[in-house]
Amino acid sequence: MPIVKFVNHDGSSKEVEVAVGTSLMHAAMDNSIDGIIADCGGACSCGTCHCYIDEAWLEKTGKPEDIEKDTIEFALDAKPNSRLSCQVLMSDDLDGIVVNVPEHQY
Repeated sequence: MPIVKFVNHDGSSKEVEVAVGTSLMHAAMDNSIDGIIADCGGACSCGTCHCYIDEAWLEKTGKPEDIEKDTIEFALDAKPNSRLSCQVLMSDDLDGIVVNVPEHQY
């Protein structure tokens, strides 16, 4: 199974195995990653699963759809590498991806 490295705002990190097809949000929730709240459960409507994709991996995650872009506009400290973790699905190509978790979600 592919591995995701979640990095907290304080620099601590946790690597987890994630089944192909699982969203980064579900991977975070299933592995008790602090900072990924996911209030809407993955409906791309709340922005509380906001994360930063490491620049080296950003292109491999694909481009966000308009609804995701609109939701990210309301995220605290949005950056060019911001994504909603509910919209990024794991694949073998993302094995080793680094996902940074923001200090605050709202």
